[in-house]
Amino acid sequence: MPKPTAQAPAPASNGRPADAKPGKRVGIRDVARLAEVSVATVSMVLNHNPKITAATREKVRRVMEQTGYQPNRIAQSLSSKYTRMLAVILPTVRHVLADPYFGELISGICDRAERRGHKVVLEHAKPDWVRDRRHLELFDRRFVDGALCVGFNDHHGFLQDFGKNGWPMLSVNSEFPQWGIDHVVSDYAGGADQVMTYLFQLGHRKIGMVHGAFEIATARVVCEVFGQRVDEAGLGLDNTWLEDGLFTEVGGRDACERLLARHPDITAIFAGNDKMALGVMHQLALMGKRVPDDVSVVGYDDLQHAAFVNPALSTVHVPLYEVGVRAADRLIELIRKRTDSVSEVLPTHLKLRGSTAIAPR
Repeated sequence: MPKPTAQAPAPASNGRPADAKPGKRVGIRDVARLAEVSVATVSMVLNHNPKITAATREKVRRVMEQTGYQPNRIAQSLSSKYTRMLAVILPTVRHVLADPYFGELISGICDRAERRGHKVVLEHAKPDWVRDRRHLELFDRRFVDGALCVGFNDHHGFLQDFGKNGWPMLSVNSEFPQWGIDHVVSDYAGGADQVMTYLFQLGHRKIGMVHGAFEIATARVVCEVFGQRVDEAGLGLDNTWLEDGLFTEVGGRDACERLLARHPDITAIFAGNDKMALGVMHQLALMGKRVPDDVSVVGYDDLQHAAFVNPALSTVHVPLYEVGVRAADRLIELIRKRTDSVSEVLPTHLKLRGSTAIAPR
């Protein structure tokens, strides 16, 4: 009579190995036994080793899910060159995590980091946090492998500290040419140029600009393109056709009111982001101006709600989610020393909707 072959214990109904003692934590050896692979193979799956086949990886991960196995990340980081932790550092902007601009970027970062086996921690760069040099402590104490900085401007000189200490850091959708910081950014100049070309094609010559803070490089670029195109067209528009909208809806509303007080014959307003554009449209409605019959409005960013206002907002589409994804990828390449520097620009394009029309006679 043939002897029965030995089989690995099947997981119980609660996902744990059938022979596991109550209260005992499922270990890497349990996973290896149930998946019928070696402990080394499970370890390589956890560390995303490319030598592991897709079928083996899927089998091991299925067992991990069934058993509720949780790898000991602290032990992994101590025994490894890498912690597999990335920091996303944010400025002290009010309700920053509720802002759709930041939300898109962070979603892209987190999704890609998870896909590549990394965790993400969020840090707010409050004045005392920077003063106490806790941004460098992230690396000194091996909390993270690298950092992604989102939403900073020229006043945030502490960003230079990462480069001086040789720590991997990327600026996300902003750039600091004066400091030579690695970055992944959208083509703000190209988007602004498309806007101006389109407005000129519609016959607009009296165009106002609602811009953001000049200490932000991308805001400066949009304004510079506006000024260059206006000068090339010989329109003679001076600085009274520009207003700071503070990147907010309220700021856009107030900027629009000031512009029209000086230039009631404006036929188009170009806003440096969608939030300011919505504020502009709100103020125009209060003043009895029809969009786009009396005044055309163009925004920048193409946030999700831009398509659902009335009329829908023409705007420059900025691939914020994709910028976040690319930034996470490039940071990991920097960490693993697969590249020495990153200076990447993703394309933008103009989305035409109902808020723009031919200039009124």
